[in-house]
Amino acid sequence: MDVFRQLKAFYWSERKLLFVSIICLTCATALGLVYPNLLRFLIDDVIIAERFDLVPALALSVVGVVALKGSMQFLHGLCGGRLGNRVAFNLRNACYNKLQYLSFQYYDKAKTGDLMSRLTADLEAIRNFIGFGFAQILNMVLMIAFGAAMMLSIHWQLTLITLITIPFLAYTAIRFERNIHPAFREMRRAMSNLTTAVQENITGVRTVKSFAREPYEVDKFSIRSQAYQTNQVGAALIWAKYFPVMELVANLSPVILLVVGGLYVINGQLSLGELVAFFSMIWYIIGPMWGIGFHINNYTQSKASGERVLELLNEYIHIRNADNAIVLKDDQVKGHVRFENVTFHYPDKAPALKDFSVDAKPGTVIGLLGATGSGKSTVIQLLMRAYDVRKGRITLDGIDIRELDLESLRSQIAPVFQETFLFSASIRDNIAYGVKDVTMEQIERAAKLAKAHDFIMELPDGYNTVVGERGMGLSGGQKQRIAIARALIKNPRILVLDDATSAVDMETEHEIQAGFKELMAGRTTFIIAHRISSLRHADEIIVLEDGNVIQRGTHEELISVPGHYLDTYNIQYADRPDREDVVQQDVVQQVERRVAQ
Repeated sequence: MDVFRQLKAFYWSERKLLFVSIICLTCATALGLVYPNLLRFLIDDVIIAERFDLVPALALSVVGVVALKGSMQFLHGLCGGRLGNRVAFNLRNACYNKLQYLSFQYYDKAKTGDLMSRLTADLEAIRNFIGFGFAQILNMVLMIAFGAAMMLSIHWQLTLITLITIPFLAYTAIRFERNIHPAFREMRRAMSNLTTAVQENITGVRTVKSFAREPYEVDKFSIRSQAYQTNQVGAALIWAKYFPVMELVANLSPVILLVVGGLYVINGQLSLGELVAFFSMIWYIIGPMWGIGFHINNYTQSKASGERVLELLNEYIHIRNADNAIVLKDDQVKGHVRFENVTFHYPDKAPALKDFSVDAKPGTVIGLLGATGSGKSTVIQLLMRAYDVRKGRITLDGIDIRELDLESLRSQIAPVFQETFLFSASIRDNIAYGVKDVTMEQIERAAKLAKAHDFIMELPDGYNTVVGERGMGLSGGQKQRIAIARALIKNPRILVLDDATSAVDMETEHEIQAGFKELMAGRTTFIIAHRISSLRHADEIIVLEDGNVIQRGTHEELISVPGHYLDTYNIQYADRPDREDVVQQDVVQQVERRVAQ
């Protein structure tokens, strides 16, 4: 029961419902013992004694007992149902809350299908056990205890002889539990893999169809479905192995009772009514023992589910607030960002950033250029504290960001990522996502700056148009412009553009950048881009390769010296007929700048 001791915090607050449920079930169980005694009274004191005038009173007593027992069972079901649902509610909220604050490092390896399985199937198993299963196990114990006590009060010798097979039944049941629990644990894992396969296939259905990989996906799903089926069959084999044994051992007790009890009746040591009552009460004991497999099944499934839920709840949060973390005030943040000799590597990987330094003063635009895997995005991830630096430090207005409140730090940063994510909601809600109270006028202004207003107004419901899951129904450029508007409306001190215009055409990019210039004024901006056109106006451009800074300077400075930046520049403008004019313009700008200096 260690798993349920760890989950105590989620159901102990509802202990009143638990106790009422147990008390009602106990009363219903105790009332069930009245039937054998009424049966004994009917045979010995009414039928044999020929006192038939007692039949009406006896019948009314039976009706009263049945009504009272039914009421107790109703209250047990009502309280148990409420208890289970409240516990599931508490657990579901706790799990979801934990998912919100787990670090990026956890999600690097987590599987969506597995997490969904824990929040649905596993929580349902826990709900059923805490709401009803625990009380049913306690009821089973009470039935055995009450039944045995009643039988001992009638004839203790016959009781001991009759119940001689019960220890063997208990031993078999315990062996069954030890074998079935690992099977259920593997079954949960197989189900998790199965749901993950379904989730990935549905999410990536366009890719699957584009590459005509439907047969491959069907085979992959079949393999995981086969694994789940194998686990199901394995569990069924365990049941098939143990249940006939338990049934055989359980049925030996009535056989012994009829043989030995019949001899006692013949010899006058036991009345006929007592034998009939005995026979009724033996099933009161054997019934729960016979159904112990069901209770063990319920218990082991819920224990396996509880272990998986606890794994999530006990998951270590790598990025958390320091003690007495500093909460930033919007009107006091200037946006001065400094990377001081920062070195970082992802778990089990080579360093992604080595001895990186930059001083981005308020209003400065910093451009980051480099091949895939060079460390550009790592710079932004570290600035947002998706990960903590291994060496060196990052400061905002002179304060180490590890000393800042995480929520207030990220509230000062508005990112536009290359991979755009939109929620299944209206365009209006997607744009306003990062701001609590926003007017329609602000939403439209941000959309106009992002050059999204015109195409939004062409949609059937305008800003109230609901986009599909992950923004399905919109083009890549349209989704990216909505994401840009979502960042602009936040009015941040630090703006992050991670290849933010990669999905739009050159003309739209030029228009969006014109809007950016208005927003960038007075704000610190980090731009990650592969297009020189997105970086040429940056105050400083940093060229990265394998986590190292290989070049840095302004656009004019970098195209004047051989290196990676000039090579990229030549490649991107090689097929432009006006390239000579562009180069000449850059040269003129360099000369003018030198003269001015």
